[in-house]
This record gives sequence, structure tokens and C-alpha cells, in this order.
Amino acid sequence: MEISQVDREEVAHLLGRFIGETAARALATLREPEEQVELANRLLRQLADPEVVADGPNRLLSVVKDVPGAEPPRRPLTSLSEAALLTNAREDPNLAHELATELASADRVDLLCAFVKWSGLRILERPLAGLRRRGVPLRVITTTYMGATERRALDRLVRDFGAEVRISYEQNSTRLHAKAWLLRRRTGFDTAYVGSSNLSRAARLDGLEWNVRLSSVTTPRLLDKFEGTFDSYWNRPQFEPYNPETDGDRLDEALSRSKAGERLFDIPALVPHPFPHQKEMLEDLDVERTVHDRHRNLLVAATGTGKTVVAAFDYRNLQHRLGRQPSLLFVAHRREILAQALRTYRQVLATPDFGELHVGDERTRHWRHVFASVQSLTSLGIETFDPDHFDVVVIDEFHHAAARTYRKIIDYLKPKELLGLTATPERADGTWVQDEFFDRRIASELRLWDALDADLLCPFHYFGINDETDLSQVKWSRGSYDSRALDNVLTGDTVRARLVFNALLDKVSDLSVVRGLGFCVSVRHARFMADFFTGAGVKSLAVDATTGEAERKAALNALREGKVTFLFAVDLFNEGLDIPDVNTLLLLRPTESATVFLQQIGRGLRRTPDKDVLTVLDFVGQHRKEYRYGNRFQALTGLTRGRLERVVRNDFPLLPSGCQIVLDRVTKDRLLAELKVHLGATVTTLTQEIRSYAETSLIGYLEASGRDIDDVYRNRRYWTALLRRSGLLGGDASPMEEKLGRRVRALLHVDDHRRAEAYARLLRPGGPRYDGCSALDQAFIRMLFFSFWRDGGNGEFRSYDEALARLRAESALCDEIRQVLTYGIERPRHVAKSLPEPLGHIPLAVNARYSGDEVLAALGWARLGGSVPGNFQGGVAWSPATRCDALLVTLNKNEKEFSPQTMYRDYALTPTLFHWESQNRTGARSTTGLRYQNHEREGSHVLLFTRERKEDENRHPEPFVFHGTARYVEHEGERPMAITWCLDEEMPADLFRRAAIAG
Repeated sequence: MEISQVDREEVAHLLGRFIGETAARALATLREPEEQVELANRLLRQLADPEVVADGPNRLLSVVKDVPGAEPPRRPLTSLSEAALLTNAREDPNLAHELATELASADRVDLLCAFVKWSGLRILERPLAGLRRRGVPLRVITTTYMGATERRALDRLVRDFGAEVRISYEQNSTRLHAKAWLLRRRTGFDTAYVGSSNLSRAARLDGLEWNVRLSSVTTPRLLDKFEGTFDSYWNRPQFEPYNPETDGDRLDEALSRSKAGERLFDIPALVPHPFPHQKEMLEDLDVERTVHDRHRNLLVAATGTGKTVVAAFDYRNLQHRLGRQPSLLFVAHRREILAQALRTYRQVLATPDFGELHVGDERTRHWRHVFASVQSLTSLGIETFDPDHFDVVVIDEFHHAAARTYRKIIDYLKPKELLGLTATPERADGTWVQDEFFDRRIASELRLWDALDADLLCPFHYFGINDETDLSQVKWSRGSYDSRALDNVLTGDTVRARLVFNALLDKVSDLSVVRGLGFCVSVRHARFMADFFTGAGVKSLAVDATTGEAERKAALNALREGKVTFLFAVDLFNEGLDIPDVNTLLLLRPTESATVFLQQIGRGLRRTPDKDVLTVLDFVGQHRKEYRYGNRFQALTGLTRGRLERVVRNDFPLLPSGCQIVLDRVTKDRLLAELKVHLGATVTTLTQEIRSYAETSLIGYLEASGRDIDDVYRNRRYWTALLRRSGLLGGDASPMEEKLGRRVRALLHVDDHRRAEAYARLLRPGGPRYDGCSALDQAFIRMLFFSFWRDGGNGEFRSYDEALARLRAESALCDEIRQVLTYGIERPRHVAKSLPEPLGHIPLAVNARYSGDEVLAALGWARLGGSVPGNFQGGVAWSPATRCDALLVTLNKNEKEFSPQTMYRDYALTPTLFHWESQNRTGARSTTGLRYQNHEREGSHVLLFTRERKEDENRHPEPFVFHGTARYVEHEGERPMAITWCLDEEMPADLFRRAAIAG
């Protein structure tokens, strides 16, 4: 074929465009598909036997298996690679259509919704049936919330569509409000719908529902988090498998109860397990007994949070530990409480004939497990029994303990375990029962944050309001303002009273519904505020310890009925003031004690049908430097000062649902300034404080000053150096002391007795030599050595003995280390448990905290003259010496250090199941991958360690918590492998909450 000159020029031009430019640039010049086709055809026509592109263009939209009668599936109107917002508006595709089309191409489907109804299910019948025909797994999580779920809908999901269904029967709260679909595809084009639509007709078609469509192409991290959170729910015990044949009656009962509006604050029917907040209380009791050998304990928790349930599970735990049923006496003052307690114990113990009532006309015959009223015991005569007749004595409403009848029982009986239960540990006379009966201790107190997170209490809105009162010159005595001096400043201050009143009008929309308490500094102050409010048209009364009983009861009734809007109180801890209807609090005096502050807040947190939120107005003046306004926020949030500063600066972004903390500009600035002073305490400041206290004991100084131990060890400081600067310790520091003193902070996390005692023993003058020690003590020596010399001494030492001798020679520093160790083991959060054989020679305790250096040394990975922690790079370490794989997991990964694809890879599914991803190079058939899968058969061990973040607020490495040994369950994929491990020891409740994607 001949080509003319013109044609040749055109071909050259066309070829030049394609050959001389990259494909991307060529496509960029021709944006429309029609233009691209036309250009290609012009080129092709210049060639011999041209085969031009057919009319179109057309795109490959789907691939359908060659099955007779198979039709291409309908496509969703939204591309699988795009995100979208569906509002059921006229121009939007409705969710039912999009779901129906997407289900046809899904290879795995998960559905999470608060309730499932028949009307929603029938719309999706065909695509759901298609899932079953194709063998696609369908998992559904739902609840009995409000009784809205319909049983026949769930039955059909299981029977007709092959779904696995799990249900939460909890009546305590309505925590699952999520509505979402996740559709996984082997092609990688995964999608999800998250929004307000339940499985009902209105939600699918004509409701004003909003749903966001996610895509693995545009929002991959969100889909990863979705899958991880769903799997976490799926594996939790409160979401129970549903089988219509065996569980239908239970579902009917739960739905009926929910429709009737019943709220149960006990254990889920038929499945006795404690809720997370109750598990934490049980763990606290275990710490008191196991670690501290304390057997008289007080448990404090708000009414409705299940104190009796905790007592029953605690008894069950004691029974398991003893291997027998200990004798029990449960004491309360009303038959209703005793009958409910008896039912609870029977349910928890799964023993329907457990225990007997001894109250009113009912009498016990066996006196082994007795639920008795205090009145019946008094009439019988407690002296009838030997003092040690009962192994366990539980006394409900322990704030009545000072009453003569209660006191006689408590003083006479000598049980192995005494447990007091109360919602209000303060008595009417202002005395705390823990001070009088429990050596000033509360064994376990339900944290306000946890109760709010569990939806057990009413949410609050806290307002910190600057009132311009100058308290900087008010007398300060014994850690607080002098009450009389404070009274003289606050009482009679009409300007401040008017500011309080105006702030109330600003924050509360309708005074007629207010049921309020105001906390005052004195009787005179309370009466002044009551008179001022009444004069302003808001009827108010003052109540204090001198108020007569009849008058006090009348005032409380008037508040309940709305005849009085505010009661101004002086005695904060008056059980008569425990009024569920209270919805507004005025904090009118500075409260130094965080505990007192929490008790004040607690007065209004009881749930009632008509109360949506508790409003708290806290009036904050200009304080003395000794006053700690920030303590209340540390108590509220459980945060350290460093993290609290960031939270305050960002206006408290992470609060329990429905809660708000709002500080005006002046109050916020003052709080930040206070936190900055304490966080930025200089060496000079600390030196002056130590000199003024004349305290040479580290622990004594911390107790006297109210400082955190981190204040001492921030910025490479250490206690011995501060003592020398203050003049309380003579002599100059040696170069070795200065070097090692900066490393003492590396032991602040030590919280188990065995390790602390071993370190202290090894530091004694003339301590043991390495070669003469047991394998266990040799490991402790390595751990101690690498805590101080992360670089292995950098060639300075030929043996561990040489290094220990240098450390032991610093007597003042060794004394400081022993104090640090004592401080740590007095504050354990969990019971530390030794590893079982064949790992008994490894000095690691489950639930204890360790630095990465200690872990590597304990396992023999780090050793003098060999590997040292400073050379360790990854999050996994294989130690051939101990045949252990250590998985060192940082849960909250920083995007600067980790790729977005790994942000949600390592998390707890349940307290015993952990999802973990290997390093990217690990394949399922690699040596490492096979060792993970076959470790039990091959005799190697997997140890799991987690920490919340890489560094604490002082930029020091955060220690790891050791969770013990783990066993391989299953894995998906490779390079990396996504492995599920089963822990041999269950994670404590707070550690599980930290490690889980969803709380």
C-alpha cells in the first residue's frame, strides 16, 4: 500500500503524538473517549488491513460466570470506587436500590443495626436470596432496643437467607445505635453504608434518612475500622448467637419487656456475666486481697449500677478460689433488697436453691447462706453465733454502719471477708465510713467516666464561669482555704450573687423545671444565697446540719414538687440530699478535694425519665497558687496533667456521649496557666519546695506537696540531685551518679512485687554474683542492667558483675531506686500473675508493665556483648534462647511513624482474642509465618505486650503491659498476615477497653 506525502506527514504526526509522549500525557490531551476512539481509528486506517475500533466507546462493566440463564447484575448508580451521601432525596438513588444492586456482587456481607423489621427485610428478599444461592456469608448484629425488632424478621434471616445473627439483650442502656452495611469483594472494591437507616421500610425508601457510602478506593481506613469494630462486637459475649429453635422464647420475652419500658440494672437474663464496669470493680477487689492482703473492703457505686451483682460475682470468685461454697451472711434493712439480692446470687451461681431469707415471718433453717434484715438479726441476738461463723459478710447500704444495730453486727462478726456496699460513703454527720471502718480506703469506686460511658448515669453539661472573686489573699491552712476567712469573702457579696443568678438565667431555658442544689461555704453563706434568690423571684431555702429533721424533709419535698427551685446546702454529704430529680448544681465555693467535687457532681447524675442532662455551673475566682483547680478535671477524665493540658487547649473533644465541658475564656486561661506552672516546674522551684518541706524521703515529699512523681523525674531530673541542691544531702555527685541518676525514671513503671524485690535485693552492697544466681535472678540482673545501660555499656564492662558493682557503689542513688520501687508497688492497678511452666524461668508477670529493654533482656534477646535494646527496630522479637516470640504492639499509632494502612491493624476483639498483623515481609509459608501457625506443636511460645502510644507526655518511652501467652487461632492473607491470637489470661476490663477499637 502506498501512502501519499500528505498521508505520510499525518501518520508521522500521529505516531509522534503517541510515541513521543507518555500514555498519561496523551490521554490528558484527549479527555473525551469519543476523541480517543476517533484518533485511534485515523491511525489504524493508514495501515494495511485496518481493524478499526467499533462504535462506542464501551467499557467492561462486569464479568459473569458462564452459567445458563445467568444475567449481568444491575449496577449501582454510584460507582464502587466513589464515596457518596444518600439522603432519599428525589435526585438521589434510594438506599434500597443501591443495596440490592451491590449485594449481587458482594462476597461477604456484615449488617449492624439497632433493630430489624419485616417491612425492611421484604424489600431485599431477592438479593438476600441471591447471597444464599452463591454461598455468601451474611452476619447480622442487632438488639432488642425499644422492642422494635420483629422476631419473624430475624427468624427469616436465619432460616431463609442463611444469616448468622447475634443479639444484644441488654436492658441497661441503648448503646448500640449504629446502622451500617459492609460489603467485601475479592476484587478489592469494598463498600459500606453508614447512617441512620435501620432495616425497615421507612429507612430504606421514604424516610428522611441520611447514609454515607464509603469505598475502599477513596476511604480505605474507614472500611478497615468498620471491619475491625464489627469483628470486635461480633466476638463479645453480650452479642449472643440467635437460633430460632432454641432462643425464640427468650427473644419474645426480651422484646416484650423492652416495649413495656422496663430497664434492668442487673445481669442479662439467663447469661450471667458482669458488665465491663462491674468487672473492673471485681478486679479492684482482687487487687486488694491478693496484692495488699486486705480483707475488709468497701465498694462504692451509684444506685442502679449493680453493686449487688458485683457482690454476687465476687462471692462466685471466692468460691472458685476456695474450691467450696463459703458460708455467707448478706445484711440489708428491707425485705425487697434481700429478696432481689437472693435472686441475683442464685442467678450468678446458677444454683436455684442457693440461700435462705431471714426477714419478717421468714426464717432460715441452715444458717449457711443467709439473707437477713438487720432488724431480724438484732431480735435474734447476733451473739447466738460464733464471731467467725460466716466466712463472708456483705453489708448493703453501709453508710448506715454507725447506727447501733448495724454497729453491733459489724463489731461482733469476724468473717474472712467483709464487703461493704454503698452509693454514698458519707454519713449524715459528715463522717466518711471508709475513714472509720476501712482504714481510710475505698477498695473500688465506679469511676464517673466509666458510668457515663456505660450510659448508667445522666450526662452533664459543666460550665466553668469566671466570677472575678479575688481569693489570692484568703488564709490557707492544711491544704485548703480557711472556712471562716472564705465565708467573710463570699457571704454578703451581692455582686457575685447577681453574677450567679444571671449565669443561671443564661444557661437554663426554663426555671420552672429546675430542681437545683447550691453548695456553699457556711450556714451564713447558704442563707444569704437562699435569701438573694428568693428576693429575685426564685423560691429557695437553706439546709444544713442544724436544720431539724422535719424541716429538712419538708424542704426536700418542696424541691421535688417544684414549690422550691433551689436548696442551698452546707453539709455536702447529707444522704437526705440524694434527690434523683436534681438537674442543676451551683458550685459556689472552691473545692480543693477532687473526691468532694465528684461527690457534688454525683448528686445530680441519677437518671430519671424527665431529666435529659445535668447542668453544672462552677464559679471560679482568682485563686492562691496552692489551689489546684485542675485536680477536678484529672479526677473526671483520668488523664495525667500533660495530656490534660492538650485536652483543655482543644476544649475537651473526647467526652462521654451527651457530656460537655465549657470553660469561658478567663477560666480556661487560668486553668492552662496552672497546668503550665506544674508541668513546667523548674529545678529551682522543686529545690525550694523540698527545702521548705525539709523532707528527705521521696514518698514523704510527694505526699506533702501533692506533686506527681513525674514532676520529679521530668527533664532528666532525679531525686538525689534535688536533695543535694536543696542542701538536705551533703557531698557532690560522682560522674557515675549523674549518668545513672538520669535513668532512674526508667523504673517508674515497676508495679509487681517480685521484680521490685529482686531489683532491691540485687542493689544491696555485696549482692550476689551473676554466675551464682538462678536463671530467674540472672534474667532480673539483665533487666536491671539494660534499664540503666541501654547501649550495653558501650564496651565499658566485661561482665554484669562489674556493672552492678559500679551501681551498688552509689549508695544514695540505690536508696532512691528502692524508694521508687516501693512507690510503684504500692499503686498496682492489676493483680500480677507469674507465667506457668515451662516458662517459669522467665521473670515476666502477666498484667505488669515493662520497658522494651526489660522485655528483651528477660527473654535473652538482649545480652552483654551481643544484641542490645538500642539496636532493636521492629515490633517483634524472636528469642531462640527462650523459644519465645515477643509481639510488642503500640495501639495508637502515629501517622508520622506508621502508614495509614496500619492504623487499625492491631486491636483486641474480646478480652481473650487479639487481632494482630505481622510485618509486611512475613508470608504464610515463610519460616516465621509457619512458626506462628505451628508454635504449639513445635514447642515455641507467643507473648503479647501492648502500650497505648509510643511516648508519654514527657516524651519518654511508654512501658508495655504484658498480657501473657497467646495461641494461634487463624489468619487471613499474607505479607502481612492478619492473625487472631487467643490469650491464655483474659485482659482486665480497663486494658481491654484501651486495646479495643470500640469501647
